[in-house]
Amino acid sequence: MSFRRRNLGLSASTNKDQGDQSSKAPLSAAPGVRPSPIDGRPTTSTGTASLDGLLAGHAGLPLGTSLLVEENGTTDYAGVLLRYFAAEGLVQGHHVHVLGLREKWGWELPGLVGGAEKEEKSQRAEDRMKIAWRYERLGQFEGGDSSSRDPVHSRTGISDSGQARSQPFCHVFDLTKKLEHLPDANISFLKVSPHPERSPFSPILEQLHTILADSPNTSIHRLVVPGLLSPQIYPPHSSLPHNVLPFLQGVRVLLAAYPARLAAVITLPLSLFPRNLGLVRWMELLSDGVIELTPFPHSSDEDLAAPKPPPGESASYEEPPQGFLNVHRLPIFHERGGGSSAVGENWAFTLSRRKFTIKPYSLPPIEGDTEVQQTRPAGQQPKKSDMEF
Repeated sequence: MSFRRRNLGLSASTNKDQGDQSSKAPLSAAPGVRPSPIDGRPTTSTGTASLDGLLAGHAGLPLGTSLLVEENGTTDYAGVLLRYFAAEGLVQGHHVHVLGLREKWGWELPGLVGGAEKEEKSQRAEDRMKIAWRYERLGQFEGGDSSSRDPVHSRTGISDSGQARSQPFCHVFDLTKKLEHLPDANISFLKVSPHPERSPFSPILEQLHTILADSPNTSIHRLVVPGLLSPQIYPPHSSLPHNVLPFLQGVRVLLAAYPARLAAVITLPLSLFPRNLGLVRWMELLSDGVIELTPFPHSSDEDLAAPKPPPGESASYEEPPQGFLNVHRLPIFHERGGGSSAVGENWAFTLSRRKFTIKPYSLPPIEGDTEVQQTRPAGQQPKKSDMEF
C-alpha cells in the first residue's frame, strides 16, 4: 500500500493562493480605492460625499461600472459633478481621460479646501489623540512647535516615523478655487473624429484600449464624458444610433475587461434628447447607474451662484434646494444580493458657492403652522383642538 505526503498539495495550493493575494494586494492598496461594504468590490469616490452615499450603499462608485447623469433644462449642474469627479481623480493620482474637451477645462477644476494646510492640521490633530498631553507639551518645549516641522511629509503622506499616512477617500473641494496641478498629474483629452463617414468614437475606444493595456496593473483610470451628443462638442452624425450605441457598448466592454481599474461618468442633456426616445432608453440600459437632475423652474444659469445668507444668520443658514434628483438605476450586482436601493425616494440637490450636496427632500412647514409654533411657549405641547381638522 502506497502512501503520499498530503502536505505537498496543500503547500502548492497555499503558494498559489498567496500568489493570487499578492497580485490583488496592490489594487486594494491603491490610493483613493477601498472595498465596498456591500460586496467588497473596489470602490472609488466621485468627489461628492453625498453622491457617494447614494450609490446603493457602496459608499462610492464601484470600479468597473458607469454612471449616467441626465439633466433637464439649460443649467450645468451635471458639469459640476464631472469636475468633482475629475478633480478627485487627479488628487488621488489616478489617470483622468476627458472626452471631447480642450485642455482649458482641466485648469477650471475646483481646488481643495485649505490645501496642504488643512491636511497638515488634521494630521497633527490625530497625532495629539495618540499621545498623552504631557508628552505633547514636552515635545513642544524640546523640539519647538509642531507647526515648524517640514510640511512636505504631510503632502506626500509620509509621517516623521517613516510610516505611510492614509489619504482621505473623498476630498472637500471649493468651486471658488482652482486646482493646482501637480507635476506628475496625468490627465489626457481625447479628441472626437469629425470625419462624416466614420464613427467619431472609434478612435477614442482604440486609444483607451491601448492606454489601459500599456499602463501598470496598479493604475486607476477615470473616464469623463461631458454632454454626450451635445452639438457643441460632438459632430451631428454622432447622435446616430449606429455610432453612439456601439461606443457605450465598447465602454462597457472596457469596464468588464478592467473591473478593478476603470470607472466612467457620462452626462446627457435631456433638453436635446428626452427620455421618451428609444435611443436614450438604450443608453440607460447600457449604463450601470442612471440619475436625473431636474432643476426647479426658477433655476437658471445665474442661479449657479449661491444666494447670500441673511445678515447675522450665516452660521445656521442653509441654501434652499435647487432641484430634484431622481434615481432610475444604481450599480447593483443582483446575482450577489445587491445593495440598498434609493429608487423611489425623494431627493433634492443644492449647489452653493463651495459644494454640491444631495439631501432627502421634504416640504417646508406651512406658514400658518410656523406662526403657531412661534407663539406657543417653549416646551408646551399642542392642544387637541389645534390637531383636529
